[in-house]
Amino acid sequence: MWKGRFQQETSGLVQRYGESISFDWRLYKYDIMGSMAQAEAALRVAQAAYRFGERGILDVLDAQRVLRSVRADLLLARYQLQASLIELDALAGRYSRKAN
Repeated sequence: MWKGRFQQETSGLVQRYGESISFDWRLYKYDIMGSMAQAEAALRVAQAAYRFGERGILDVLDAQRVLRSVRADLLLARYQLQASLIELDALAGRYSRKAN
């Protein structure tokens, strides 16, 4: 995994940890979609219950807060991913800095 950077062979523990990343990478989209769907459904249920007088406005506001929080987490994760990719490109020398 890191043969070009280090002298010694990578330990088995590090290799097993790194292997879980490939599995997580395949599932992250479904995890995000599930979280969004769950928050959106909870909001719809709270709104319907409010319309029928079964719940108060605070339940609706709380469901809106949860959905907003899930969306904010998604945006933050996307930003962090892009920032990390840019940093990796910079470390790999894909960007050249020209002195002005």
